[in-house]
Amino acid sequence: MTPANRIVVQQIVREAILRCLPEPALAALDAVAEAIYNSPAATRIKDEMIRVGKKLWQRQYVDGNGGNISYRIGQEYVICTPTMCSKGDLAREDLSLINMENTRVCGNRPHTSEVLLHLEIYKAVPQARAVIHCHPPHATAYAITGLTPPGNVIPEQEVFVGPLAITPYETPGTKRFAETVLPHAQKHNTILLGNHGIVCWADTLTHAEWLVEIVDTYCRTIMLAQSLGSPIRNIAADKVTDLLEIKKKLGLPDCRCSEQESAPAEPFLATADLCREDKARVRGNRENRVSQRQIEDLVAKMTDQIMELLSKEEDK
Repeated sequence: MTPANRIVVQQIVREAILRCLPEPALAALDAVAEAIYNSPAATRIKDEMIRVGKKLWQRQYVDGNGGNISYRIGQEYVICTPTMCSKGDLAREDLSLINMENTRVCGNRPHTSEVLLHLEIYKAVPQARAVIHCHPPHATAYAITGLTPPGNVIPEQEVFVGPLAITPYETPGTKRFAETVLPHAQKHNTILLGNHGIVCWADTLTHAEWLVEIVDTYCRTIMLAQSLGSPIRNIAADKVTDLLEIKKKLGLPDCRCSEQESAPAEPFLATADLCREDKARVRGNRENRVSQRQIEDLVAKMTDQIMELLSKEEDK
């Protein structure tokens, strides 16, 4: 069976389970998602996402409907940008709330297909709260040549980003494409995507956008320096060690730090807001409530069983 077949099976199983759930359970589930989507925290995130989208567009890091932005607002939920929309034109009503299994639970516009990339990073990196994928031209120039820029040249790059990893090309929006970052995501907050662009993760949307700026400016500066005809001077090894000590204190990831302690994950913004809500109204009757995680666990188990059965049928 191909990966696409598994996705189809998952969708069928999920729809069947949701149809079978009693109405009180579905109402409670929808109430939690709706409360998060309309919470003060979500409004702040949506406004920040709109500002970040405008910055990406103004700096020409995205073009047309390219690029996508997301923020993990809760253990099970992510706010993300829509498909087919310029990041310079975002409005609050364009943004959707999806769960960690890529199902849209709030919002009217279809969400970006490339959010699978974001979800893989959130699952692999507990510290990640924001993910930006875009196509800054100088960094993307390296991505399409299969090259990475030399390191140990500019302090800001070493402290905030560090050495760049590059992934092999896969078709955007597919599970295979999303999984190409898994070997690198925990040790690199910025990754070149082969023949495509870059992806950055951080603790806030603004900080993720800063990483985009830093890496593209760095790549542009290296290109300009190489055109001057003189060798680029590297920062001395002992001074690089000093920079890595600064980086450790900031809790930023780096593949050169084998025993680095990761920064503690920030609490999910939705948690505090929900604690201030009327528990009976938001969560419904606890005896009847079914969590999204329980549903997705059941979907995964049933899908595994179906795929195993189909595999046996193919072997006959």
